[in-house]
Amino acid sequence: MNRSKAVASDRSKEAGADFLQLDSADAPPGGLTDWLTRRLREAVADGRLPAGSRLPASRVLAAELGVSRGVVTDAYRRLAEEGQVTGHGRGGTVVVAGPAPAAPPAPAPAAPSPGRTAPALYRADPDPEVFDLLRATPARIDLTPGVPDLAAFPRAAWLRAERAVLDGLAAHDLGYGDIRGTPALRRAVAHWLARNRGVRADPDEVLIVAGTAQALALLGRALERVGISEVAVEDPGSLGARQHLAHWLAATPPVPVDAEGIRVDALRATGAPAVLLTPAHQYPTGVVLGGDRRRELLRWAAEGGLVIEDDYDAEHRYDRPPVPALRAALPERVCYAGSVSKLLAPALRTGWLLVPARLREAVLDAKRFADLGNPVLPQLVLARLMESGELDRHLRLLRRRHRRRRDAMIAAIRTHLPGATVHGAAAGLHLMLTLPEELGCTDTELATAALAAGVKTQPLSWHTRLPYPPGLVLGYAAGSPPELTEGIAVLGRLVRRAG
Repeated sequence: MNRSKAVASDRSKEAGADFLQLDSADAPPGGLTDWLTRRLREAVADGRLPAGSRLPASRVLAAELGVSRGVVTDAYRRLAEEGQVTGHGRGGTVVVAGPAPAAPPAPAPAAPSPGRTAPALYRADPDPEVFDLLRATPARIDLTPGVPDLAAFPRAAWLRAERAVLDGLAAHDLGYGDIRGTPALRRAVAHWLARNRGVRADPDEVLIVAGTAQALALLGRALERVGISEVAVEDPGSLGARQHLAHWLAATPPVPVDAEGIRVDALRATGAPAVLLTPAHQYPTGVVLGGDRRRELLRWAAEGGLVIEDDYDAEHRYDRPPVPALRAALPERVCYAGSVSKLLAPALRTGWLLVPARLREAVLDAKRFADLGNPVLPQLVLARLMESGELDRHLRLLRRRHRRRRDAMIAAIRTHLPGATVHGAAAGLHLMLTLPEELGCTDTELATAALAAGVKTQPLSWHTRLPYPPGLVLGYAAGSPPELTEGIAVLGRLVRRAG
């Protein structure tokens, strides 16, 4: 044996790493990538690789294990697709998932609060605390809508931006800020909206708020002050948004939505002076406000109506071109609300609101007496991410990941729920399913049975007041493809049993 072959032979015998005590000799023949992926996944699940820890560079680990670099990079890629790790390049690969929670001791989840059982949670007339209770209710697989892939939060980029902000922060910057928001973030939001949503606004027109929920609360108070006590809402339409408006206003009459969006003739018939819309990606149906319907709505607004535009997830589109915001066409008749809840994380509680000049003073007063403005440091960090291009890069990553998860859920529905109709697949973070009228149970009963089987969903009837088929609203962005497939399989078994 020549010297090079001897060295190679010795290296293969010693191939192993101090990192997790990995030894490639343990891998089955032809299964190196599967073996390494499984070992890394197990280390994340049991806490040996906690969130925030870095994996070795692929070149380094490959050399230690005596395998090709492609084996390591493929394993890292699989973990990234599952939401276990993120990052690449100089920042390294960082673990973002935590240890897996222990399986529930019983198939039925514990009640979220004393005296509240799972069946009561999914009652047909949900009260304002229902979303708090739903979030607090444990489930093996969570398919509730409204949450992005939180494991993909750009921690490394956020930390870099935060360090840069703190390095350049003067002492006086830590005092009370402008109630409208920091000038840096208002400027960044104005640039973002112009670049991504076709909205041209001066930074002085931008008000930074604690998410769309606060935007609706501020508008509710401001509208009451100028004599508007009624805001029409889409039907189907977001239960949560309707609840926020109803807390401040006397009435929220429902207006039907069809394949072209809200029916403006029905809106006129209500006599309501204002309407809350999700025109770019209607919630929950996913339809886009059609061109003729859009022109009809803008005529209604120009005649004196007021539009509240909730642009809640317009950035997340996959199979269709972008749709410009209504605010871009008629700024003096449209209040525009957006946030980073679906782009970064709801926990940031950061969004923005643009209102016509006649409402600006009333909205600013409502913000002043609500909280004196949002926290300054997160605003400055977010502004840096927006202006540096990091947020655009993050959005591109999310689109690829969310598309794969959407495709996995649709494939599972075709297999396990062939009688269901899928709505709104071209964009967003959720799908709406309508089920056959002869289902044999209500959608709230189906959601209750699913929760007892460990799968958390939202019944479509929560979001409707007018007659509508039974269905479910299912989020896919926060689940891995295997979880989504398993959750849909559970729903399929329950539907077949009910039928």
